[in-house]
Amino acid sequence: QLQLVESGGGLVQPGGSLRLSCTDSGFTLNYYAIGWFRQAPGKEREGVSCISPWGSSTNYADSVKGRFIISRDNAKNTVYLQMNSLKPDDTAVYYCAAKSSCTTLATGVIYWGKGTLVTVSS
Repeated sequence: QLQLVESGGGLVQPGGSLRLSCTDSGFTLNYYAIGWFRQAPGKEREGVSCISPWGSSTNYADSVKGRFIISRDNAKNTVYLQMNSLKPDDTAVYYCAAKSSCTTLATGVIYWGKGTLVTVSS
């Protein structure tokens, strides 16, 4: 069973950047598609981005396209979410998840991480 751990959240001003990381101590992350999700206060959890096991395929929600970049370093057993041009609406708890595929952003989750809080505020 994967134990996903997110890091890199924090407080950032509008227009700023953050990079989130997702890793697993068991070094089995490489076999899965990995998705990033977020849940803002009072809202449902939504899929943000996904990357295939070898990084050959990525997809993004329209709300983050052109601002967020997902990548992975399988040698480090880590998936990243580079978040640029952050807006207050990006404030949420961000979760990474191991998925069966990236066919859709919202479905196919097998394992969840516990999340990291991102707050965009001046």
